[in-house]
Amino acid sequence: MAKQQYLTSPASSWSDTVFAVVGGLFLVVFVVFVVGLIAADIAYIDKKAVLALMQSSYIRHALWMSIWTSFTTTAISLIFAIPIGYTLSRYRFVGRTIADTIVDLPIVFPPLVAGLTLLVFFSQTGPGKWIEQDLGLEFIFQPKGIVLCQFVVSASFAIRSTITAFDDVPRRFEQVALTLGCTRWSSFTRVSLPLAKNGIIAGAILTWARAFGLFGPLMIFVGSFRGRTEVLSTTIFLEQSVGNLELALAVALLLIFVALIALLTIRLVGGRALIKL
Repeated sequence: MAKQQYLTSPASSWSDTVFAVVGGLFLVVFVVFVVGLIAADIAYIDKKAVLALMQSSYIRHALWMSIWTSFTTTAISLIFAIPIGYTLSRYRFVGRTIADTIVDLPIVFPPLVAGLTLLVFFSQTGPGKWIEQDLGLEFIFQPKGIVLCQFVVSASFAIRSTITAFDDVPRRFEQVALTLGCTRWSSFTRVSLPLAKNGIIAGAILTWARAFGLFGPLMIFVGSFRGRTEVLSTTIFLEQSVGNLELALAVALLLIFVALIALLTIRLVGGRALIKL
């Protein structure tokens, strides 16, 4: 049988060109707008602001707080995301749709709602007071509260990305492993987890970037006390509120640079998982 050839009509070729040109124009406008904003910020600050940023002890403390809390949050999020993601991807059970919806709920939370909800829970409810007072696990206005707040807001990104990653792993691979003598656990660790690795890594990076730049919930739940609960995102607010606009802008550019590196890394190790979110 002769191969069927598909020819493009002149009208179709013309319409494709129009769509490509129009789409390209919109793309150029958007990219130029975003790059222009960043370029304007870079042009506004001077070397003195950057030097002050690097030499300031409280800025270094805020940077360290942002780093260790966001990495801790990411690690805890993955501990939850891998079993939850595998369960929601592989099993069907009563209430699964509700559970899957609740997993995504923190993603669409207005930022201030998460901080206010945590504050009310730990300061006004019986279980929260029991945790804070009787168990001695203090979160309000404490560094531990930063991690908790970041976890509530950003863990859903890790879970959703992990679900997508496991969905992309064909179940027949696990079934073949089981027929070859593997247990369910060894099938998971030797087949499913390695194949889902890139998507899980992408979710981890996205979770870290979200936690690293979190602001609104932290201001409500832990505040921004210098040398105690201040992170880079709250530093921007503090510096801007007292008129140190150039220093605030320098910190903001640092966060933009971190976000850019995170996005580039995601696209290198697991872009498909991010696109499907």
